[in-house]
Amino acid sequence: MKCVILAGGLGTRISEETHAKPKPMVEIGGKPILWHIMKMYSSHGVNEFIVCCGYKGYLIKEYFSNYFLHMSDVTFDMQNNEMEVHQKKAEPWKVTLVDTGDHSMTGGRLKRVSGYLEEDDCFCFTYGDGVSDIDIAEEIAYHKSHGKLATVAAVQPPGRYGALRLMGNDVVGFMEKPRGDGGLINGGFFILSKECLSLIADDTTSWEADPLMRLAEQGQLMAFEHHGFWQPMDTLRDKNYLETLWGSGRAPWKHW
Repeated sequence: MKCVILAGGLGTRISEETHAKPKPMVEIGGKPILWHIMKMYSSHGVNEFIVCCGYKGYLIKEYFSNYFLHMSDVTFDMQNNEMEVHQKKAEPWKVTLVDTGDHSMTGGRLKRVSGYLEEDDCFCFTYGDGVSDIDIAEEIAYHKSHGKLATVAAVQPPGRYGALRLMGNDVVGFMEKPRGDGGLINGGFFILSKECLSLIADDTTSWEADPLMRLAEQGQLMAFEHHGFWQPMDTLRDKNYLETLWGSGRAPWKHW
């Protein structure tokens, strides 16, 4: 199965990083978050990716064109103008990078890569800025079992701030980023049947608006509940939090 990843937005809420690179290339533990997302999918057997590029997309192309250099030791013989790559390491990935425009909306970007999905009954679809310990293989199996056109991961958002633990008016402790009120939100990990592509009009279509709403109204959208780890990288605070988790050696999304 293929996975389409949105990687073309401006990432204005984390402009400290995205002034120089597209948001999916912001690094966690020395690797772009795009790489972490692809490793997540790969650990569940999804190894073919279609990346929807836009803003500074050439940097994504350069990263993959030099992937061996990023992942391996290398010797440069300057006098003889030669290069030797040692201990070549690479995942079994096939990566298609598509320029979907600098200003296309999320649905428009998906529509632009539809030509690469014509032979697929269904495919994975996600954003290039969030990680989770979701069981992708189980979500795929769930999608195939219910027979509807679309499946969305329903997740509980993390709390933004720590909370006080009170006994009366006495502060007896602290809770680090408790989860929200129990409501579930769109977690951004979709499984879509190719018929969903016909719901997208053009570049101005936001996937989260008309197409997703129409699927819900038609009874064609099913929720795959995930109550484990889920974290988007919307702000520098989020980026630093993910960096801390990775540095601890216990990053919840690392299943490889």
